Amino acid sequence: RGANGVGYTNYPDNVVRRFIAEAATGIDVFRIFDCLNWVENMRVAIDAVVESGKIAQGALCYTGDILDPDRAKYSLEYYVGLARELDAAGCHMLAIKDMAGLLKAPAARVLIRALRQATDLPIALHTHDTSGAAAATLLVAIEEGIDTVDAAIDAMSGLTSQPCLGSLVAALRHTPADTGLDPAAIRTLSVHWEGVRAQYQAFESDLRSGASEVYLHEMPGGQFTNLKEQARSLGLENRWHEVAAAYAEANRLFGDIVKVTPSSKVVGDMALMMVTQELSPADVLDTGREIAFPNSVVEMLRGDLGQPPGGWPAALQKRVLGDVVPITVRPASLLEPVDLAAEQAATEARLERPLSAREFASHLMYPKVFAGFTEAERSFGPVEALPTPCYFYGMEPSDEIGVEIEQGKTLNIRLQAIGEVEDDGRVRLFFELNGQPRIIVVANRRATAASGQRRVADPAVEGQIAAPMPGVVAMMGVSVGQQVSAGDLLMTLEAMKMETAITAPRDAIIAEIIARPGQAVDAKDLLLVLQPLG
Repeated sequence: RGANGVGYTNYPDNVVRRFIAEAATGIDVFRIFDCLNWVENMRVAIDAVVESGKIAQGALCYTGDILDPDRAKYSLEYYVGLARELDAAGCHMLAIKDMAGLLKAPAARVLIRALRQATDLPIALHTHDTSGAAAATLLVAIEEGIDTVDAAIDAMSGLTSQPCLGSLVAALRHTPADTGLDPAAIRTLSVHWEGVRAQYQAFESDLRSGASEVYLHEMPGGQFTNLKEQARSLGLENRWHEVAAAYAEANRLFGDIVKVTPSSKVVGDMALMMVTQELSPADVLDTGREIAFPNSVVEMLRGDLGQPPGGWPAALQKRVLGDVVPITVRPASLLEPVDLAAEQAATEARLERPLSAREFASHLMYPKVFAGFTEAERSFGPVEALPTPCYFYGMEPSDEIGVEIEQGKTLNIRLQAIGEVEDDGRVRLFFELNGQPRIIVVANRRATAASGQRRVADPAVEGQIAAPMPGVVAMMGVSVGQQVSAGDLLMTLEAMKMETAITAPRDAIIAEIIARPGQAVDAKDLLLVLQPLG
């Protein structure tokens, strides 16, 4: 993700270089892209990959339709110009990154021919099969001499994944583009992954067929299932098609942007906000209406992700930012380098153990996630040693598993019985460890704790601040009796990686705080009460 590394934010240049140096110990080809196709944001990553001796594959992210005269913003000339920029930046290869599966076969023919005339670099094609038509796109691309295409092993292919590898290989047999791959070996691998996939059944999307709706919302395949899960967590599982339509509306509000991580997440956050709060595009632009925009929207329009072609829509940018002056320079150029040695020492001191080079690289990209992982590791031990079904779904009485905790050392665990849920929500587990009876008391996460009635904000009462959507209170920024000014941060709500800042609508005093950090709230729940000054 260029300046975004493998995360959702910009990192200092030396952090990006450090991460790539570590990744280069195991990766040969780096596909580098920017979520707004801004090559300036990709240069540090491209240079770092080239310096590592690995292959820098510069990606042009495809959106719109080059054959549609109404989508002139992303024309054939636009992509040809982008390819030339990536060539000049020192890339060894080009990639057409069709993250939403929007590249139709006729457009692929035109695009690849034009790129062939513009550059001598090898070209790869990555697409998703959300529409059900991606195999045709790959076959046409192969006819036009594309150098590599991405496909997925049969059991993991189709829908929001890539087209089916086995079928593609079969279609090319006995042609000049014969891959030489062994169909029997592909089928053997597919049988293995079919079994693996079955163990993750609970996480499967409910998408059962190709969907031409992708040409409306233009949602990346990698985001589709994540956004569906976010919608479900917000109580919108039965309004998915409204979310998809709102996604398209949000994209138009942003000026029709390239939608790929992390810009796609911002569009998704905006869409969920619009559906949850029943907002139309006109409502969003209505300056007389109080709206708590997701933090990701504020950051993107501030320029934190870079600049799209033609800049950001002025009216929306002013609506979201108010008097904040946006930046137009490369965001990472404003970030000070991290003292990597000091950061590693501080992290090791906090965790009370040394970090490997790979662990430290993970910390640099995802500090919160890595901290959570290490805490879970400290609490529960090496859970990666557990069989997958046991890890995800737990054991039932009479189940027995073997857990290899180190080479030659296996723990045999047999669950005998599960006691009744006690008043505090805990249960006793009766089991055998290597034949010896044991009892342990653990929290039963399936038990629902009793909770009191939550207060709902009354919109007719001035000063009552309501939750704009379901979520968890991530941070409280004020205390009772504190004086705040209009625009001051009161608290932050988080819902499936989407953070929303709740700010003061006017100058006031914090009279009462109802919600607490870590507490789950529903839309319209009362969060806190403001008292007018004087």
